[in-house]
Amino acid sequence: MSDKKTQTPSFEEAMSELETLVDSMEQDSLTLEESLQKFERGVTLTRLCQQALAKVEQEVKVLTNNGDEADFAEYSAE
Repeated sequence: MSDKKTQTPSFEEAMSELETLVDSMEQDSLTLEESLQKFERGVTLTRLCQQALAKVEQEVKVLTNNGDEADFAEYSAE
């Protein structure tokens, strides 16, 4: 598991791990210390996901002329 902590997970991996953490914390079978460790890991994963989403949002803004509303109507399949 130490290898997993040193390697930054992808967005999808972070979301999957977050879901697993939440599920295990909802089971009420963890000690206080275990819950705290999982919470700390969850905070780290949440920050990674927020950073990834912010990066993608910025890329989308650049691709759509710096955030101007693009006219995608001509591309819609009718």
